[in-house]
Amino acid sequence: MTEVREDYEVLVIGGGAAGLSGALMLARARRSVLVVDGGEPRNAPADGVHALLGHDGVPPAELLARGRDEVRGYGGHLTEGRVEAVSRDGDGFEVTLADGRRVHAAHVLVATGLVDELPEVPGLRERWGRDLVHCPYCHGWEVRDRPIGVIGSGPMSVHQTLLFRQWSDDVVYLRHTAPPLTDEQAEQLAARGVPVVEGEVAAVEVAGDRVTGVRLRDGRTVDREVLTVAPRMVARAGFLAALGLRPQPHSSGMDEYLPADESGRTEVPGVWVAGNVTDLSAQVGAAAAAGARTAAMINADLVNEETRRAVEARRGAREGG
Repeated sequence: MTEVREDYEVLVIGGGAAGLSGALMLARARRSVLVVDGGEPRNAPADGVHALLGHDGVPPAELLARGRDEVRGYGGHLTEGRVEAVSRDGDGFEVTLADGRRVHAAHVLVATGLVDELPEVPGLRERWGRDLVHCPYCHGWEVRDRPIGVIGSGPMSVHQTLLFRQWSDDVVYLRHTAPPLTDEQAEQLAARGVPVVEGEVAAVEVAGDRVTGVRLRDGRTVDREVLTVAPRMVARAGFLAALGLRPQPHSSGMDEYLPADESGRTEVPGVWVAGNVTDLSAQVGAAAAAGARTAAMINADLVNEETRRAVEARRGAREGG
């Protein structure tokens, strides 16, 4: 995608909404920046990005292509590749790519997003992003008024069911492997007219490339046109292990993320995070905003360091004179 130099002020790992937004902000701030993109955006299976003001329905690949062009337009560099490791190198970091390339950077912005781990149900993965969805704010309008089945997978599944009930009167809760309902949860589902089906889901039923329902382990079938599930979300951050940064359990108990403060600063000075790698629920707009905000904080840190060095040099010159 571009010729890679050996040294940058900021290296952005991840070329999704958060990474490209951060790179755009840094390039406009006249910083030397490289984006390393593994080419596996989380929303690739989706037909369009929704609830993004001014771009509702834009295909994910088109949105990212526009972003890459904008970053290049301000002098930013982009390359395809996968980061294998990040290690401390003097005042900065050495970043090793899978193909053997090495790049030095003063700061690193990690925007690699997360991996959605789905329940082990045959046929489920193939429907992901099509008629198997997870976020009502991303896909609820597109599946409105259709028969929806929520496959229980964890403690948030009942909440997910109640949310999807906003978009359809025909919602069924398939408890699958989720915890037994509390009395309060059972009352809530009953009050909203949501039937509960006990028993594990054995497979997804498909006909003509469309979901028609699910088959339970006892042989029963439940007709549905749309399925939804709460995946286990795990931050893509294994390459940070040498720095002592590892994904931590989320408060939900189901997921893992990289902790950071509100600015995106991690506990390792010089390493920053933005987007789904640290905010599991962020949609595209929120991820892009976080990338821009964190990039501004990185630039402020660089300005402070440059100012400190300039002041020391000026004082040294005075003392020397």
